[in-house]
Amino acid sequence: MKVKEPKPIGEVTHFFGGIDVAIVKFNTTVKIGELVRFLGATTDFEQKIGSMQFDHEDIKEAKKKQEVGIKVENKVRPSDKVFKVE
Repeated sequence: MKVKEPKPIGEVTHFFGGIDVAIVKFNTTVKIGELVRFLGATTDFEQKIGSMQFDHEDIKEAKKKQEVGIKVENKVRPSDKVFKVE
């Protein structure tokens, strides 16, 4: 039986180190409180989404194809993938 590889729900496009904010482009709807995993060449951690912003306004959910800012607990890099943790 083949294990299904999880598909990413988004990708990091920018990272602002001074304020620890990742800009993530999602390809599905994502809500605050969901547990996600950031995975890349040197990145691998899980965290709950505590806050999201779009256009400097707090939002409760990110829509498909929307790029939003997320406060992250660790450094991420452009092209890191974001996965939903079940």
